Amino acid sequence: MLLDTASLYFRAYFGVPESVKSPDGIPVNAVRGLLDFIARLVQDHHPDDLVACMDFDWRPQWRVDLIPSYKAHRVAEEAPAGSAEPDEEEVPDTLSPQVPVIEEVLDALGIARIGAAGYEADDVIGTLTARATGPVDIVTGDRDLFQLVDDDRGIRILYPLKGVGTLQITDGTLLREKYGVDGSGYADLALLRGDPSDGLPGVPGIGEKTAAKLLDAYGDLAGIMAAADDPASKLTPAQRKRLTEARPYVEVAPKVVRVATDVPVPDADHALPAGPADPERLEALADRWGLGGSLQRLLATLPR
Repeated sequence: MLLDTASLYFRAYFGVPESVKSPDGIPVNAVRGLLDFIARLVQDHHPDDLVACMDFDWRPQWRVDLIPSYKAHRVAEEAPAGSAEPDEEEVPDTLSPQVPVIEEVLDALGIARIGAAGYEADDVIGTLTARATGPVDIVTGDRDLFQLVDDDRGIRILYPLKGVGTLQITDGTLLREKYGVDGSGYADLALLRGDPSDGLPGVPGIGEKTAAKLLDAYGDLAGIMAAADDPASKLTPAQRKRLTEARPYVEVAPKVVRVATDVPVPDADHALPAGPADPERLEALADRWGLGGSLQRLLATLPR
């Protein structure tokens, strides 16, 4: 089981009241909400391995170089020119201080927490999925990762509809019913359709349904662009014009939209821990932040 950690703690933050606070009055709603999410996931799905995948760079420069609008609307403060630090993401004031606490608690629990410099959590997930030798459940509220669905390999997306108690089990059948594509075609669909939440413009005039029809007719993005160059293809004049005009975008967008599968992730023990890696540290964190029942519920799910 691979967790898109930021996606989940954002959901926890907005789903758990901010009145949930530490003994000295600091909000810990994202911390406790995430712990409850993980407890429910472990309880319901019994993963052998569990990895919290992290955004070490939420807006990698190599993606921005290709499409400058990529996540640009979410930048709170740009990093200085030439800096190795990423741009600062716009995050609620009371969420930012909770992220280091989440990281400390996961480390004390012994839940593998993995990121890679210059890459998003999506890329870490893509790499670990590519390396997996058995079934993989990916927990995320980000539809971008639907591109990793592979029924033959048992790779599914558990997409939270309401917390993690109600999950959309996203497999190839669901993708075909809902979007008209398999996992392998979803990245091309997203590229053509665009995604305002990620600052991806898409091909103007090509919406989701049209993109699905084009992929059904021509197989993949390369087939669609070949059809745009072929006067004998059955594309409408308007579609041909739109695709031709969007060629500069279409040529660079695949590298931006498709998750990386060759990220240099560090070695780590991915096994679900049987108990806390550092019980004393965990107890100190529980007392400091008032993690109470949320932490106890997670500990109760571990395979002692």
